[in-house]
Amino acid sequence: MDRAQKEKVVEELGQIFESSGVVVVAHYEGLTVAEMQDLRARAREADASVRVAKNRLAKIALEGKPCASMAEYLSGMTVLTFSEDPVAAAKVAEDFAKGNDKFQILGGAMGENALDRAGVEAVSKMPSREELIASIVGCIGAPASNIAGAIGAPASNIAGILSTIEDKAEAA
Repeated sequence: MDRAQKEKVVEELGQIFESSGVVVVAHYEGLTVAEMQDLRARAREADASVRVAKNRLAKIALEGKPCASMAEYLSGMTVLTFSEDPVAAAKVAEDFAKGNDKFQILGGAMGENALDRAGVEAVSKMPSREELIASIVGCIGAPASNIAGAIGAPASNIAGILSTIEDKAEAA
């Protein structure tokens, strides 16, 4: 890799570190190509990404970034899992680590906050952006449907009473 390629990689990694809601660092020594493809596929499904980069280049890219504190995790054979959603990459990494002993999560960063192993696990248990949006929409929609039901209830009660009166009048 020549200097121009290294500079391009550092620039790409810098953009990843700036734009990602969460970055998870893990060791992947011993993973087969098929297992790595499985990790990438799972990440793609969750709108996350997986990137293997030289630690030295990643450390250079981290300089001056909010998540620079995660540089301590960049040693050995590391892989970065990242996403704009602050939860997606952590969930993908945790799920993959449960089924594969060779994938060891070291830590990561969420914005300016460094995450250790337990921190990544805690983030992975949080609801995703889509789940939060769905629950907020449900909370907003529930009062509206209750109001519509309350407004419609007297009309249906009046219709029922009129129907009963009509039935009595016909019977008499």
